[in-house]
Amino acid sequence: MSTPPAPRKARADAARNRERILETARMLFAERGSQVQLPEVARAAGVGIGTVYRHFPTLPDLIEAAAEQRFHEIETFARTECLEHTEPGQALVRYLHHVGEVLATDRGLSAAIEFTRRSTGSEPRGTARDRLESVIGEIIAVDRAAGTLREDCRTADIYLLVGAISATIRTRSGDWRRLVALALDGLRPRTAPKQDRPKI
Repeated sequence: MSTPPAPRKARADAARNRERILETARMLFAERGSQVQLPEVARAAGVGIGTVYRHFPTLPDLIEAAAEQRFHEIETFARTECLEHTEPGQALVRYLHHVGEVLATDRGLSAAIEFTRRSTGSEPRGTARDRLESVIGEIIAVDRAAGTLREDCRTADIYLLVGAISATIRTRSGDWRRLVALALDGLRPRTAPKQDRPKI
């Protein structure tokens, strides 16, 4: 049996190192937010600092990769659980509560993402977020067809709401579940009030 070519093994090793670095970084972000530095990620991951720099030249690059991974995880949940295993009319409810739980258990990464947004002037952006926007559009369409969402609800509205949930959790300024309940109430269709019959 011939030995696999060295470049293939090198690529596999590089992919494993990247995953180890990213997993370690997310653990550290959860603990310390944006205070994490690349050298300590390298030490905790058991790799050289050069290996970290090859994959993530700067801290914002590492934070963006962590955010991209979280977007992917939420997108997978939204598609498999909210669309496939939730009755129509309840998909957005389940999605927002899941997002709230994720943000509540991972405040550190949210703080790191916010730090990057302020310092670079841009938000993390990648293919996972694009796919997430697509599945949110599908959730809106399903719930709108079920009659539980107002017709003018858009993906941008949901991102606005998620931003408010994130800020509420990150700053510990209120009950995010209460915020979700109030927002969902505002997104329900409203029937026009019946006009009083004229008195005879």
